[in-house]
Amino acid sequence: MSAQPVNPNLPPDHVTVFIDGVELAAPKGSMIIQAADKAGIPIPRFCYHDKLSIAANCRMCLVDTEVGGRPAPKPSPACATPVMDGLKVFTRNDKALQAQRNVMEFLLINHPLDCPICDQGGECELQDLSLGYGRSVSRFVERKRVVADEDLGPLVATEMTRCIHCTRCIRVTAEIAGTYELGGMWRGENLQIGTYDGKPLTTELSGNVIDVCPVGALTNKVFRFRARPWELIARESLGVHDALGSNLFLHMRRGEVMRAVPRDNDAVNECWLSDRDRYSHQGLYAADRALKPLLRVASNGDDGDWREASWDEALAKAAQILRENGADNLGVLVHPATSNEEGALLARLAEGLGTGNIDHRIGQHDLSDGAVAEPFAMPVADIENADAIVIVGSNLRHEVPLLHQRVRKAWRRGAKVHVVGPVDFEFTFDIASKAIVPPSGMADALASAELADAVRGAGSVAVIVGAVAENGPHASAVRAAAAAFARATGAALCRIPQGANALGLARHGVLPSGLDAAAMLAQPRGAYLVYGIEPGLDFADQAAAMRALGAAQVVAFSHFACQSTRRVADVILPIATLFENDATMTNLDGRDQRAVAAGRLPGEARQGWAVLRALGGALQLPGFDFTDLAGVRQGMQARTPSPRPGQAAAQASGEGLELAVSQAIYRVDALVRRAQALQAHPLNVGPRVSLHPDDAAAAGVGDGAMAKVAGAAGIATLPVNVNPRVAPGCAWVESGHGATAALGAGRVKVEAA
Repeated sequence: MSAQPVNPNLPPDHVTVFIDGVELAAPKGSMIIQAADKAGIPIPRFCYHDKLSIAANCRMCLVDTEVGGRPAPKPSPACATPVMDGLKVFTRNDKALQAQRNVMEFLLINHPLDCPICDQGGECELQDLSLGYGRSVSRFVERKRVVADEDLGPLVATEMTRCIHCTRCIRVTAEIAGTYELGGMWRGENLQIGTYDGKPLTTELSGNVIDVCPVGALTNKVFRFRARPWELIARESLGVHDALGSNLFLHMRRGEVMRAVPRDNDAVNECWLSDRDRYSHQGLYAADRALKPLLRVASNGDDGDWREASWDEALAKAAQILRENGADNLGVLVHPATSNEEGALLARLAEGLGTGNIDHRIGQHDLSDGAVAEPFAMPVADIENADAIVIVGSNLRHEVPLLHQRVRKAWRRGAKVHVVGPVDFEFTFDIASKAIVPPSGMADALASAELADAVRGAGSVAVIVGAVAENGPHASAVRAAAAAFARATGAALCRIPQGANALGLARHGVLPSGLDAAAMLAQPRGAYLVYGIEPGLDFADQAAAMRALGAAQVVAFSHFACQSTRRVADVILPIATLFENDATMTNLDGRDQRAVAAGRLPGEARQGWAVLRALGGALQLPGFDFTDLAGVRQGMQARTPSPRPGQAAAQASGEGLELAVSQAIYRVDALVRRAQALQAHPLNVGPRVSLHPDDAAAAGVGDGAMAKVAGAAGIATLPVNVNPRVAPGCAWVESGHGATAALGAGRVKVEAA
């Protein structure tokens, strides 16, 4: 073959290949299958996946090749054969087709052919390809093998007799999740894919093995046997449980949301989905879902007595409460996952009622610096290309699972990851350096010369500030230190917005010109409008929240008529969740994304914007004369947020341990808390207090013992987890549990119960 390139006009890093007679330019080092995919030339495959490493074990992609007029002696796997200049590839000639058909025959030898009862039927890659490459009659007459199933937990169902050993699931748990929980056992015809130890999958990304499985070996346990793919209607929606805003499809049948699957977007979530976003739709159908407007008729007991009311009556009562308690006597508290449209109308409603007491930062203790959510200075898709990453005060794997996966990709490329926080949280990558200090020491640790020197030589640096830092009593100091660190080192400052739409709500005016969320509860108002909030679990200071709300008149726009809502509200107005709503959300990159209503609204629930329009009309406020969602959007205008600094959080001094609070992965909001499968997941460990061994010994408590944890806000009795990963002088608890809600922030004393 001539040393001269076939096409001298190509860039030096490209070569010319011919696939089925089509001349193509392909990057050096790329594989035949990648060049073919780019040109739209189909090559069958099972083990190949463009986001995973190349395994080349299914051999379904065998093609015929020729170089310099010399044909290859045998077919080549397109996924593992690199291109070269002048290479000719034949995907459909007799040699290639015969090889592909022979591989299909071998793959079907042990497959049970149980398509009528398989959940994968109708969207099965094996089913699709066997139609084109399979024989009508099997020549195999021996007994098919049977593989015993393992219980992989509450999310993933197994039928491993169907497995064709493509190993995609193994590569997902190893390369994407980083937990290495699946592998191949035995050899040859006895090969089985499993966990070896028989334990459930513990990764927060386990549902992705369902998506990559080309057969029905791994399926969605929650969706199992409930519907066929051709019965389902797909609607575009978004993940609503963290600020990444993962793109997804909701599949519904007759108005019921049956499952969620990822929607490809390389700039956001690629083709992956966290289990939290995949399975939270279960919570839509919880027993305490708000179905009809409710009015309090008496205050007997904790929950009071309630009666159902018409929308007209409930709106009239809500309007009366708001009209009688306008101006500074009214507070508006908004959940940070509320959509942009609803947020803009709430800001308009507060303005019409003359109050500046409106805020969505309900989970934050320290707003003394007037901090609001800001877009990442480095787009999330670029984080995987960073050379150094500093994670500050974040259990990132639980807080934003797919952001954690981007950091893992950067680490696999050679990036150095440094950590500052009160707990040595578990990550799926190695840590170059760590400063595990109590919350009050995080700002000083960020300011250390050692950390600055460790990242100064790196070309691209990202500083990721998470919930433990943002929501703690020392948040303003940590934010200032992170900003100073970024300026000094040239790093991109990436503060994780505390709420799925915290950034959008800040841009659309859901910020105070009067009292912020913490001040509204510390200085009780006469009435409150609470929107999308579960009062007993969603606030930073639960004790102050329940006291303030319990003594006031409360209009609750709620997805659930839960016990804590019934305890404090006077009117409950049932509204749609995002999964039942047409809405836009703004993710941590500042990217506006749209969701389309999927599920049928339950009972008499209505979309939030429609209820706000009706309430604004009842109050005769300006700006509520639109008739549809297009009218809402026409009147919306994003603005640069300029909140007033709030009061500094009380810095508890004296004896005791500093309290570090992180979010429990499957207790972050009302919808997730009601998803039964997620509540049964191994990562949902329940309420507990974790102590360093030295602190546990000093308190006289052992691992598994019950301890009384007393803080300024209240007392909790919790089981003890003795954990050397916790900083000395620190007590770590997870929020979202009723048992830990009373603790607030600051210092706590721990003693045997």
